[in-house]
Amino acid sequence: MANKEILLVAEVFSNEKDIDKEIVFQAIESALEAATIKRHANQIKVNVVIDRKTGDYVTYRQWDVVDANPDIDGDVEHPASQILLESARMENPNINVGDVAQEEIESVEFGRIAAQTAKQVIIHKVREAERRKIVEAYESRVGELITGIVKRIEKGNVYLDLGGHIEAFIAKEDMIPKEPVRNGDRIRGYLREVRSEARGPQLFISRTAPELLVALFRLEVPEVNEGMITIMGAARDPGSRAKIAVKSNDPRLDPVGACVGMRGSRVQSVTNELAGERIDIILWNPNEAQFVINAMAPAEIQSIIVDEDKHSMDLAVSSENLSQAIGRGGQNVRLATQLTGWELNVLDATKAEEKNEAEAALTKQMFVEQLDVDEDIAMTLVDEGFNTVEEVAYVPVSEMLEIEGFDEDLVNELKNRAKDALLISAIALEEKDESNEPADDLLAMAGMDNDLAYKLAELGIKTMEDLAEQSIDDLLEINGMTEDRAAQLIMKAREPWFAEAPEAASLAGDEYGQ
Repeated sequence: MANKEILLVAEVFSNEKDIDKEIVFQAIESALEAATIKRHANQIKVNVVIDRKTGDYVTYRQWDVVDANPDIDGDVEHPASQILLESARMENPNINVGDVAQEEIESVEFGRIAAQTAKQVIIHKVREAERRKIVEAYESRVGELITGIVKRIEKGNVYLDLGGHIEAFIAKEDMIPKEPVRNGDRIRGYLREVRSEARGPQLFISRTAPELLVALFRLEVPEVNEGMITIMGAARDPGSRAKIAVKSNDPRLDPVGACVGMRGSRVQSVTNELAGERIDIILWNPNEAQFVINAMAPAEIQSIIVDEDKHSMDLAVSSENLSQAIGRGGQNVRLATQLTGWELNVLDATKAEEKNEAEAALTKQMFVEQLDVDEDIAMTLVDEGFNTVEEVAYVPVSEMLEIEGFDEDLVNELKNRAKDALLISAIALEEKDESNEPADDLLAMAGMDNDLAYKLAELGIKTMEDLAEQSIDDLLEINGMTEDRAAQLIMKAREPWFAEAPEAASLAGDEYGQ
């Protein structure tokens, strides 16, 4: 059946919606199939094929080829859409189970298709193609700045019109708090995610992400975009305050000044875009302690103690600067923590000094006791930054010889004493571990598990004999122990007693209600 109208519809939809003409042809085929099925009482299977050049189309009824079903007397379960293999082979000897048999049937008129059915199928297919096209166009732009016009606002969620019937979504939590936004406003955002979904938004934008701050500086500061300045990190309290760390790749260039701009023009442009968010531009430093000091600006740090193991730093500031260092609601120290990646603890300098003195006294006493040295030598070690006996034992001799008043004999003696102290400590720890080992008979006892056996050993109950001597109340000290289980374990441990003295079993049974 020829139909030039099909070619016209495909042409119009393709041009208006800017989608592949093949998508429109597939939509029309689906509409024709739906109309054909509707003409039949049974739910038959139909396939319509349109000639893309002439508009001719042919309709085929289809059946799935199956074996006979013994449960229904060798027939098929769904006669409208299934056919037996032997029947199908009468028309096609080469067909097999799982193939599709088909025969041409009368096609419906394209002009007589129920208008609503055809329209819905075509529009659905077109929308799917449009959404797929949006995803393909934007998935490579994730991480970029996106500019759009506010189309509508629903319960704090903002929908942006990006042009070309493309819409982006900013969730309420991704909007800057208390930012005044109205329909028609032009705003920028950071394209955080692109998702291919059948319904709902596909482009997800954020105005609170630290990456938005970085992208805006890249836009406003040519030196950043050209690679002369590198942004090393950013942290934000959206709408209130932010910190950004910058590094110059050209020794002649001041990265902070370049980002601030003439009379603050560049940083002010970013601030205006972020609803007045104040921005601290921090000079990055490869020395992490110095970087933290820079990040805490404008607060002045008097002293800093680094704990590599805990990845934390204690920052001492004067009493007058304490509130400034912490910031309102802890904002300053929180942003500095996010920017540097270190856990930062701000302390009053006076209290910090008292804490350091107390720790130094404890460390000095530890050296006096474990190294058997006088207080002067112990204090010298503390002043030089030694905190543990391990450090004394394994720090290179050359480094310790640099300490004023230390000669080679003293250094070697200190290192030998430190190693002896570590050895004694290791042996004591090993003996302690061994002393807590449960005996084999306790581990092998019926009803016992390894975890419980070691808990018993920690209480000094290491053998079945030890367990047999316990009372129920003694075992109830163990977390999770019940009276019934305690009684069963004790009775099991006392079984050797009963074998030797049967009358004891009667007495024990009376005691525990057995």
